[in-house]
Amino acid sequence: MLFRVDAASALSLAEQIAIQVRAGVVEGSLAPGERLPPARDLATALQVNMHTVLRAYKQLRDEGVIEMRQGRGAFVRHDAGPGLIRLTELAEQLLEEARKLGMSRQDVARLIGGVAKS
Repeated sequence: MLFRVDAASALSLAEQIAIQVRAGVVEGSLAPGERLPPARDLATALQVNMHTVLRAYKQLRDEGVIEMRQGRGAFVRHDAGPGLIRLTELAEQLLEEARKLGMSRQDVARLIGGVAKS
């Protein structure tokens, strides 16, 4: 998979990398179990700081898209797919809207918990 970043973009470099990984999973160009480039190699290729790539990988790990194995690298999770990516995007939109309304993550979690019981 070919990664590109645009320093002039309003999106952070880490977010640009994360978006490309998500898109690769949705499109199928990144298969479950596939290894992502080592952070150092990707940072060198993109001419960005290695911590930028690690920030993107951490975000993807927190979303459940990839798993990081100590000393072995980052891999697309076997259960990652278009459905997970879509739900993650919707959750991010919900949290952003809630933030605009002055709600915390805990408020949103309580709201979802109440809806789930209905």
